[in-house]
Amino acid sequence: MGFRNVSWIQKLYETYELCAGAPQFADRPPLPIGHTEQQAHVEIILDDAGNFVRAAPVPKEATVVPATEASAGRTGKRPPPHPLCDKVQYCAADYKQFGGGKDSFFDEYISQLRKWHDHDPNPKIAAVLKYVEKGTVVADLLRERLLYSSAEGNLLTEWGSDTPAPELFRMLTAKEGKRDQGDAFVRWRVQSPGDAVSAVWEDQRVRDSWVRFDASQKTERGLCMVTGEVTVLAASHPKRLRHGADGAKLISSNDLSGFTFRGRVDQASQAYGIGGGTTQKAHSALRWLLGRQGYKSGDQAFVAWAVSGKSIPDPLADTAALFGAAGDEPPNEEGIAYQGDAGQHFALRLRKMIGGYRASLTDSDDVVAIGLDSATPGRMAITYYRELTGSEFLERVGNWHAACAWPQNYSNDNRFVGAPAPREIAEAAYGHRVDDKLRKATVERLLPCILDARPLPHDIVSSVVRRTSNRAGLDRWEWEKCLGIACGLYRASRKDEENYEMALEESRTSRDYLFGRLLAIAENIEQRALHVAGENRDTGAARLMQRFADHPYSTWRTIEGALAPYKARLRTKRPSVLLERDKLLDSVMCMFNRNDFVRDSKLSGEFLLGYHCQRAALWRKEPTDVTASDEGISTAEGDKE
Repeated sequence: MGFRNVSWIQKLYETYELCAGAPQFADRPPLPIGHTEQQAHVEIILDDAGNFVRAAPVPKEATVVPATEASAGRTGKRPPPHPLCDKVQYCAADYKQFGGGKDSFFDEYISQLRKWHDHDPNPKIAAVLKYVEKGTVVADLLRERLLYSSAEGNLLTEWGSDTPAPELFRMLTAKEGKRDQGDAFVRWRVQSPGDAVSAVWEDQRVRDSWVRFDASQKTERGLCMVTGEVTVLAASHPKRLRHGADGAKLISSNDLSGFTFRGRVDQASQAYGIGGGTTQKAHSALRWLLGRQGYKSGDQAFVAWAVSGKSIPDPLADTAALFGAAGDEPPNEEGIAYQGDAGQHFALRLRKMIGGYRASLTDSDDVVAIGLDSATPGRMAITYYRELTGSEFLERVGNWHAACAWPQNYSNDNRFVGAPAPREIAEAAYGHRVDDKLRKATVERLLPCILDARPLPHDIVSSVVRRTSNRAGLDRWEWEKCLGIACGLYRASRKDEENYEMALEESRTSRDYLFGRLLAIAENIEQRALHVAGENRDTGAARLMQRFADHPYSTWRTIEGALAPYKARLRTKRPSVLLERDKLLDSVMCMFNRNDFVRDSKLSGEFLLGYHCQRAALWRKEPTDVTASDEGISTAEGDKE
């Protein structure tokens, strides 16, 4: 990696320094230096003399274990061992004796463990050393029925029995259809009288002992480009940033014979120089942040944070999630569903939420946003990086949610006024079965719209509007969800030219908005007539929405002509409803410019705004002879009535 800009690693290093010992993160702090996280499979319990007591399977949880710089990012044909907790093939001298399929790494493991114990003695390390020197790890685990062997005494690589495979066997990764039980990861527990901490991986004295020994083994010194100090430089850098099996690295320099340095520098340390402790702290902070508050989608990861550790709103969350995270109360007993107040209440809630963060986050606080992705299993790239002041960050997040605000209807239990999340926008634009690559690319394109205040991509807005117009091709709830997202995005895309309200604008005379109102009125008339007759089916207006969006005038003539039998039914059963709807139709028709009305060109997304607002207004203001129980309507607003 060419290392011209160390700003990102410097900010991560500063984050670690400020957050590692902070009391608010005591329940889940960043990893200590010289340690890494591993998924352990087996726990071996010893006494203080190094005698085997028992063994137990480990539930699915991450275990923090000591690691060398090389083992934390180990790759290759003979990966270096972790110093204490490791796979069976590393810590079991009898692994080959039981037909272990891989080379045994026991010699490297025991040699490193002895050096550690000799340099910085510790009773728990001594107990583990005494036990592994006996060479009975595999035999003990077979006896405890945590590992399994064939009749010939060899470790099984396939489960041939008709009974279900053991949990441990299922947890191991299959390679070419076979599982190597030597991959089972072992952690240690040493029981000593008077010692409350038997878990070796949690003992602070063991951690401190390892850090001292690890520092004593490093000799190469140079200038750290992050801290500006002459210190021991890192020869390799950590991996497992996004999850425990993540092999991709942000910094790598293992190509010493190719074209990596040719014509520029002779050694990797001349291209970049980072202290061993510095890179461990920076990568540990990034891993911690991604696990704590990051967004992940496959190989794509994104996280925003305040370097000081202060709380900030998640820029990739929808508005409902932000309000919930801020602990804001619902506006009234009816929840936060659309009330037709033109957005004033939403604006007050948003201002209150942002104000709560602004009380602690100031211009002196740095906020950093970073996006990561990997095209290959071993290399990771920074796809997005921004540094903002606290006030800049809050202003841009607030502007995004204000610009895209619209009544959203995800389900009966999830309705809110606000902006959708980028992931939801991607699904609205390309379908809920959108390809992972397309979803990732869409989220990546939307990030600058949120944090850099860039305009929304026109093709994404158009795609959402087009899918929403194709109402017949979507399930009811998917269409309701897409409708709110489409209106919010179109409103945001036009914020510099138009100021659309979230309630019906009866004075707006634009062609597309008026056609949307007409469609909502026609749909309402037919829905009422169908309910009076006890029928439950889609209306003609709903079925023709796509055609209406492409050819509004000619399609309107079809829709209006088909309303005659429904009007006749309402004239008999609900005359006041028909009277109100006829008056409304006439008033909307009179607002058209004649040339605009007969023009049959395609409608823009503005017609969805007119449709949605008119539909909401109709279900909010019912004639006195119609009750909510009479209607049984299926729209979002109708469900609320």
